[in-house]
Amino acid sequence: MRWEWSREPHAGIIRVRSTRPARGTPVKHPEPPLTLSPAAFRVRLLTLAGVALLGAVPLAAHGPIPQDPAYHHFRDDRTLLGVPNALNVLSNLPFLLLGVWGLWFLARHGAPRPDGPFLTSGERWPYTVLFVGVLTTCLGSMYYHLDPTDARLVWDRLPMTVGFMGLFASIVAERIGPRVGDLLLSPLVAAGAASVAYWYGTEQQGRGDLRPYILVQFYPLAAVVVMGLLFPPRYTRGAWLFAGLGLYVLAKVCEDADARIYGWGGVVSGHTLKHLLAAAGVWCVLRMLQTRRPARGRAKGPP
Repeated sequence: MRWEWSREPHAGIIRVRSTRPARGTPVKHPEPPLTLSPAAFRVRLLTLAGVALLGAVPLAAHGPIPQDPAYHHFRDDRTLLGVPNALNVLSNLPFLLLGVWGLWFLARHGAPRPDGPFLTSGERWPYTVLFVGVLTTCLGSMYYHLDPTDARLVWDRLPMTVGFMGLFASIVAERIGPRVGDLLLSPLVAAGAASVAYWYGTEQQGRGDLRPYILVQFYPLAAVVVMGLLFPPRYTRGAWLFAGLGLYVLAKVCEDADARIYGWGGVVSGHTLKHLLAAAGVWCVLRMLQTRRPARGRAKGPP
């Protein structure tokens, strides 16, 4: 509570009044001071743009990258309980659980609070996109693995890409500024969907090109790491995010070693492990949200 002193002109009377807000009035909490100078902020944004160029320029120079037909030939094709490719299908169920769990958490705890996981209401929307993408990835990936073809692969890649874009926008909102993340969310989701549509359209024309899809899948992961290193966080528990990214990288390694891992005893394939490790990475992101709080001395983004 503060006190304000005022003096009525020509009356010689001094009045004192309290500035305590009335009961029920929302209390405004001032933002902490900016911890990055404008010049340093611009340099780091340019570094982030440079990372994009490092990925985009080599891809553009490479020429079209068609889908390898052998991609659909997964090593573990066992049928269990009448389900073909059973473990590759059923290992998607954790995505369904985590998508529902994440959306439930946002519904219960998504309101902005000075001591909660969100300081502004807009910061929860990218995470909503993320968990919707996770939930629908379960459905799309199960549909694909029941009968792997290019036409079904679209429904595996599309929700996964949307989820990536949601995560990317959420980290932009935290590390660069909530308004920037909000402005970029829709264009990023549109770009992710367009990359999948472009790949499938060119594939149907006999000149398949995965380059845009590769860019929108891997650039956000690199950019999240760069933002984590260069921009101060608005929230605590960022280590959970990097743990999740590490698990996703490990998932991609297992995907590439699908047959080799299955050959180590014929119990589980690398692609099945990919699903489980990627789901564990999503759990790390959810755990980050559940436990994070506003960081002291957090940096404000641009207005």
